[in-house]
This record gives sequence, structure tokens and C-alpha cells, in this order.
Amino acid sequence: MQKFLRTVDQVNTWIGQLFGWFVLALTLFVTYEVFSRYALGQPHSWAFDAMNMMYGALFMMAGAYTLSKNGHVRGDVLYGFFPPRLQAGLDLALYILFFIPGVVALAWAGYNYASESWIINEHSTITADGPPIYPFKAIIPLAGITLLFQGFVEIVYCIQCLKEGQWPKRDKDVEEVDVDKLKDMVHVSKEDMKELGIGPDDKKQEGNP
Repeated sequence: MQKFLRTVDQVNTWIGQLFGWFVLALTLFVTYEVFSRYALGQPHSWAFDAMNMMYGALFMMAGAYTLSKNGHVRGDVLYGFFPPRLQAGLDLALYILFFIPGVVALAWAGYNYASESWIINEHSTITADGPPIYPFKAIIPLAGITLLFQGFVEIVYCIQCLKEGQWPKRDKDVEEVDVDKLKDMVHVSKEDMKELGIGPDDKKQEGNP
């Protein structure tokens, strides 16, 4: 079981990192389009569709990755003060009541939505010669499936936490800067100050005009 859970985590991490390159690609593409439009006077009619599809693909496929890293936004005002077992119980109830039904509906509706788009060879109607959008719509059920698998993993983690009283360890990836960790990194001890020749008397002298 643990091997399966880690495999799902690793696969979703790999997918998230892969689609994360869309951030760089989208930045370069927007920069080029702005230069082409205003400097060269050659705008591209398909640019708006391409930007939307790239951002949409990134947003959808990063969902399971973010969930695997416990990075989704939640109401931490009270939740963060709860003991692990109470947190796990709340999460488990919310996953079963809302998450799983919602994601199953997303995957099912997304499949029908994408299949119809492939059948009719759907193209964007924003411009006269819009790009095909059926490959983009195929990402919708794929995102739902990855979220569903990760949701099952999170449910197992909740059950483990209820049994053991603490959350299982997760594989770490890129994290946001933690202010407390940052303070610890730049903390200067009294011993370090002495080695630098800076003491209480030196501070007083430095403060005097």
C-alpha cells in the first residue's frame, strides 16, 4: 500500500513539475507577443487562445501536485490549532462528502465535454481562423483523474493519522519561504557577534554621535 501511495505522489509531482515549465513558456510567449504587436506591428490572432490554453493546462494539471504537497488554500485560522487527529477527521469527512463526488463529476463531465470536442473537431471561435481546442479540453478529464487518485491517497493519509496520532511524512519539493525559518537562517548568536568583535559596548559606541 505504501508503495502505491508513494508512486501516486511521485507521478503527480512529476506531472506538476512538467507542467510547471508552462510558467516559463507562457512568460516568454507573452513577452514575444507584446514585442511583436507593438514593436513590429505584427500581432497574432491565435495568441490569445494559446495563452488561455497554456494557463488553463497549467492550472488544471497543477491541482493534484498541489494537493500532494498540502499546498491548497484552507481556512487555517482554527484548523492549524487543532490536534492532528481532529484535523484528519475533518479532512476525511470533507474528502468523502465533497471532494470525491465533486472530482468524479469533474472527470465524468470533462470526458463527455472533451469527447464531443474531438468528434466535431472543435476550433476556437474567438477569431476567424482559431486554433483547435479539443486537445486542451482533453486535459479536463485527465486533471480529474489525477486529482481523484491523489484524493484517495489523502484519504489513506487521514486514516493513518487517525490511527497513529500524527500525519505521515511527505516527500518535500519546492516550498514557500517560511518567515520563522528565514529568521533562523539569518539569526546571529552572541558568540558570532563576539567573533566579529561586536559587543554591547561596541553597539553603544556605534550609536553615539
